[in-house]
Amino acid sequence: MSAFSQNCRRTNTEFELMNYQKILTKLNVSIFFIWLFHVSGIIGIIYTNASWFIGATPINLLLSFFLLLINTKLNKNAFFMILSCFTFGMFAEILGVHYGTIFGDYNYGSVLGFKFMDVPLLIGINWCILIFITGSIAQFFTNSFWYKTILGVGLMLTLDLVIEPIAPILDYWTFDDGVASFHNYIGWALVALPLQIAFHKSKIQIEGAYPLNLYILQFLFFTILLIKINSIGI
Repeated sequence: MSAFSQNCRRTNTEFELMNYQKILTKLNVSIFFIWLFHVSGIIGIIYTNASWFIGATPINLLLSFFLLLINTKLNKNAFFMILSCFTFGMFAEILGVHYGTIFGDYNYGSVLGFKFMDVPLLIGINWCILIFITGSIAQFFTNSFWYKTILGVGLMLTLDLVIEPIAPILDYWTFDDGVASFHNYIGWALVALPLQIAFHKSKIQIEGAYPLNLYILQFLFFTILLIKINSIGI
């Protein structure tokens, strides 16, 4: 083999390796896995073993949180924000479950796992996920502090509108009256607002389109299941 042929082959190999490295980035791999898990969950709940896939909700939620963390610039502000979202979210939920003052009268099921004072710890993590992804999405649309704060709250309420009807069926939580009242959405807004303010004050940096993909997936997940249930049930 001539030196020229060897150089050409080496160049092609290096080029292919560079292409793989561009494709297999941390961000792209993260997005691939959340799509894989959410789409698998939809198909599994609708067409196969619904109870098994519903029971795997904590795995999906923890994976989404872990991938969010590795795509976030983890500095002092980010760690403080994670702790704040978890603590404030759990505190609000504990008050809500025991006194009904924030979201109305409701109780959590068993699917979301271990509970502290009747509230699953995963709910605190979910507050972190929601604040981070909605706040990050809002930053793409406007630089105005108050506009992106209100937009972040609005994105959270929009997602909650499709979660609430399906939550009792998935054994996430159940309201005493059977459905979430207007009281619940006011409570969501009141809890989300200070956390959105803190998020934008902290200037958290999340890489690329991970937050948007996760938000779209969560919206599609609950919307598709809601349509399915309203048509022929699970």
